Amino acid sequence: MSPRTTSGPRRFLLPLLIITVPLLLALLGPLFAGEPGPRAASFTLGGGHWAGTDFVGRDVWRQVLLGGRPVVLTALAATALAYAVALPLGLISALTHRGWLEELLMRPLDVLLAVPSLLFLLLVAAVLTPGAVGLALLVALVNIPDAVRAVRAATAEAAARPAVEALRMQGESWWRTAVGYVGRSALRTLAADAGVRLTGVLYLVATAAFLGIGAEPDAADWAVMVDRNRTGMFVQPWAVVLPAVLIMALTMGTNLLFDAALTRRNRRPGRDRCDRGPGRDRRDRGPGRARRDRRSEPLECSPQPGRTAPAPPPPTDGTPPAPGRDEKSHPCS
Repeated sequence: MSPRTTSGPRRFLLPLLIITVPLLLALLGPLFAGEPGPRAASFTLGGGHWAGTDFVGRDVWRQVLLGGRPVVLTALAATALAYAVALPLGLISALTHRGWLEELLMRPLDVLLAVPSLLFLLLVAAVLTPGAVGLALLVALVNIPDAVRAVRAATAEAAARPAVEALRMQGESWWRTAVGYVGRSALRTLAADAGVRLTGVLYLVATAAFLGIGAEPDAADWAVMVDRNRTGMFVQPWAVVLPAVLIMALTMGTNLLFDAALTRRNRRPGRDRCDRGPGRDRRDRGPGRARRDRRSEPLECSPQPGRTAPAPPPPTDGTPPAPGRDEKSHPCS
């Protein structure tokens, strides 16, 4: 049941089924978490904890309800910040006619692009102690070079069209040319890139939290839960399986949802003119089609305008011609 092979609203069914549960838990979970109860023994099942306890005896289900919002909000903020910087830089680089300006914009980003994202986060975390806001800024920073290149590649073809030069000659503003025409031409490509990038940002945020960057060691965070509870994986697996499955469902559902939103609705097989038999299409039976068919056939008996049809030749056996068989009653007149 792929979104590319499903037509109509049904193509959103699978992505929505996958993403609904983790998204609702992330956004509404803290409202239903309640007050923390007394701690129990580490990595145990039962005792009023249907999902068991974690490495310090806290209720796993309550930690799951509290741990999704930091991951989702940090990923959304990082993606939005990355595109807030990448869109103007990419559009300026694609629309400018000055080579030095394009080099000035793109070459520093190439230097940053050469540094692996996770290594950059680890280097910064060794010097500073970023919180949730700092982690969002760092993740946005490492995604800016890729996003700028994606924006520039998506808009370069549209920026080279004669319509852009015509807009400039008409005195249109740079904003209307860049956003109203060039950006709109590349909207589908940029939306697809945003969906893939949001998935990568979710993985990067979860990995950073897994390594202790931007989150406290005992914070209510899905990625931190996977890291801190992995020592009791075979004793109490729910403390690791639940947050890991939710992170995976969130990233997979986000990617599939963007893919389904960008997939054009497929035509039904019965509505395709190429698949129809003769006489199925009403337009095929119209006078225009008949005229085309007559033009494609040899005109053997159609008289030319302004001329009368020639009389049939007299019979050679001497019998008189049949009455009324003159040129006016010729079947081709």
